[in-house]
Amino acid sequence: MTDETRCGYVAIIGRPNVGKSTLLNHILGQKISITSRKPQTTRHRVLGIKTENNIQTIFVDTPGLHKSTDSDKAINRYMNRAASSSIVDVNVVVFVVERGNWTDADDWALEQIKNVGCPVVLAINKIDQMQDKKQLLPFINVCREKMDFVEIIPLAALLGTNLENLETAIENHLPESVHLFPEDQITDRSSRFMAAEMVREKIMRQLGAELPYAMTVEIEEFQDSGKSLHIQALILVEREGQKRIVIGNKGARLRLIGQEARIDMETMFERKVMLKLWVKVKSGWSDDDRALRSLGYSDFD
Repeated sequence: MTDETRCGYVAIIGRPNVGKSTLLNHILGQKISITSRKPQTTRHRVLGIKTENNIQTIFVDTPGLHKSTDSDKAINRYMNRAASSSIVDVNVVVFVVERGNWTDADDWALEQIKNVGCPVVLAINKIDQMQDKKQLLPFINVCREKMDFVEIIPLAALLGTNLENLETAIENHLPESVHLFPEDQITDRSSRFMAAEMVREKIMRQLGAELPYAMTVEIEEFQDSGKSLHIQALILVEREGQKRIVIGNKGARLRLIGQEARIDMETMFERKVMLKLWVKVKSGWSDDDRALRSLGYSDFD
């Protein structure tokens, strides 16, 4: 083992819903990015920090890159800027695609990183879902034609399959550097932010097709007594009908959201959590730049 320390930033990039956040969580061995089957679950740029022996890898989880349109709301424009800004000055880019399914959206996302000026590793995710494994090699050959990737790694993030090979490929391109974060730190995000994201995840998972995309969560109170946390969270939606959907029949859905979020919070914060949730209508917040900034959607600079 060498005494040389290495450290660098690694952006995880791709179109929406290819498994970027799942990949980061499994690499870290701890959940810091929320996940659901819904596209654009990730709205913010989140750092995940892994320190092992002499190597510190600072992963940047990003919202999915998607082609903007004139009708895009302010929050969609924000997510694209958050993703695009994350590839500036990184040491490695991990470009994530789904097995056997290269789409026009992948082509567009790849165009955004063609001139990034650093090594790009291609991660082909969800290979466990391939019914015919013989299709993998032809798909890899298709990918080779798209860009001169330094390495192509097939993997299954959810199962942890082949993640070691991906990490080795990344580490081979990290520069010699002092570590930038304490070795026990795993994210740059505050506990308040993590609490809000846990509530938002449970809403996205609960609501399925009824999901009001124009929904966000704001932590109004976060008090730590040492033995327990007292958290009050406000769920913002844009219409009264969405409020009724989130609350559910006689408040049943809101109670379930709260129960599931509290369990995750107690695991992460390692103490008892007293969680209270409210739902409020704030019309037009997702298309109002000033409202977005007040709700914390301004961290891509």
